[in-house]
Amino acid sequence: MTDTVAIVLAAIIGLAIGSFLNVVIARVPIGESIVKPPSHCPKCGTVLRLYDNIPVLSWLVLGRKCRICRATISAQYPLVETGTAVLFALVAWRVGAHADLPALLVAAAAFVALSAIDLQTKRLPDLVVFPSLAMTAAGLVVAAAIDDRFDDLGRAGIGVAVGFGVLLVIHVAKPNGMGFGDVKLAALCGLVLGWFGLADLAVGLYAGFVLGAAVGVALMVVGRVRRGVTIPFGPFLAAGTMITILALGSWADWLRDLYA
Repeated sequence: MTDTVAIVLAAIIGLAIGSFLNVVIARVPIGESIVKPPSHCPKCGTVLRLYDNIPVLSWLVLGRKCRICRATISAQYPLVETGTAVLFALVAWRVGAHADLPALLVAAAAFVALSAIDLQTKRLPDLVVFPSLAMTAAGLVVAAAIDDRFDDLGRAGIGVAVGFGVLLVIHVAKPNGMGFGDVKLAALCGLVLGWFGLADLAVGLYAGFVLGAAVGVALMVVGRVRRGVTIPFGPFLAAGTMITILALGSWADWLRDLYA
């Protein structure tokens, strides 16, 4: 498979996964099964037919309303689907058609779902964090075996310990400012960052704190939050991780070319 084909396939798969993530985002925080009942209108309960459940397209064709009760369908649905497709394509572009791509796509999907849930509920459910961590780790073990990347796998293990350990210290020191869900998410962030390198691990975790601080200050300046009010940190951890994975290698290549 060529890298171009991998990017196109990743985007298509991302649309479908994004549709599933909408189910996870809606149901997991309230304790509902993500399997049953089938996808349905949250207002009237009508089960969606296949042609009303096509990612993005159905939302546009239906005019953003349920076919039966005409209740408005949140823009979150196409945004999550489109965002996941774009993120999957970017990861495939960064990684290429290699054995670690499936594992990194699992992590990317987890970051989308957990960020949305954290923004809405200020929670990072174990039901999403732990399976995502396990599946990503398993995928990286397989990738290490296929491509003989056991050194990278070892660094990924270090990343888990560092990510979990650093945020655990912060959580213990200031439990009101850092939730334990963030500590567990940091283990997943550390896993994928460590796979790329220890420098990536340091930059990615640091980027999460910088993004969180910058947005927090901006929100206080515009009066959206008061001083002392906590904001969800999970999205910033996830964003710092993905930005680092997608951009750091490119920046390094650019700098080498510049000074060669």
